[in-house]
Amino acid sequence: MNHHLKPAANGLRTRLFQIIFESDTPLAKGFDIALIVAILASVLVVMLESVPEYRQAYGTLFRSMEWGFTIAFTIELIIRLYCLELPLQYLKSFYGIVDLIAILPTWLALVIPGAQALVVVRVLRTLRIFRVLRLMEFVGEGRLLVDALKRSSHQIFLFLFTVFMLVTIFASIVYLVEPPEAGFNSIPTAVYWAIVTLTTVGYGDIVPVTPLGQALSVMVMLIGYSIIAVPTGVFSAEVIRSIRADRYSDEACPGCGHERHEQRAKYCLLCGTWLDEETPDPRLAETGEKGQE
Repeated sequence: MNHHLKPAANGLRTRLFQIIFESDTPLAKGFDIALIVAILASVLVVMLESVPEYRQAYGTLFRSMEWGFTIAFTIELIIRLYCLELPLQYLKSFYGIVDLIAILPTWLALVIPGAQALVVVRVLRTLRIFRVLRLMEFVGEGRLLVDALKRSSHQIFLFLFTVFMLVTIFASIVYLVEPPEAGFNSIPTAVYWAIVTLTTVGYGDIVPVTPLGQALSVMVMLIGYSIIAVPTGVFSAEVIRSIRADRYSDEACPGCGHERHEQRAKYCLLCGTWLDEETPDPRLAETGEKGQE
């Protein structure tokens, strides 16, 4: 448990903490499910409100529902902070920031005056979509993906840097060999062409017209097919590593010193020694009862 997710020393606050932050009781699971449904419903309302026809026909209903969701999420955030000994630490965390982003746009819209601010209000409305990020809090496997992404960040960064160098080199060459009339009037424009070609997207808005430029396009496309799977492989390997690390414990067996037992293992796979130090070995209790008989 994170230090900022420590429940406050109070009966009611401890009970609320168990319901909101944990999920090992029926009431806590029901709260999580209700919150997930509310998050999805609120995001759906924002998406439907962006459609002009629906906004014109059901604008009042959408605004009422949005205020209902905002008030509910505001109360939920206040209760979350009430449960914790260090509420400011939670507000600085990822989920605390997402909670604030989820409710602030609606409240800020109240203090933005004038028709000239309608564009700003539209931007604030789109921020409500960030509510969907809160779903990550309820997915246990999300932590594995985040850990894998962190561990593979250096390899992925090196890969992207290599791709950037290749794109810059090919863009500079095609800028030299292609005429400005073909659309290659600057190196940044050529970089755009190289990225589109390397990723095999192929918009077709800028096309080489010289044989050498077309040959370069073929090379860039072949390189794109060759290297596009590299970050996927690196990330997949780290995900498998995270799954294995989450499945196994690093605690050593007191009998033979063997490590890498499954999290729920009670006995050592090699020597059969009892692994749970908090509870006695039931086999010893059975041996003692037989000895007394």
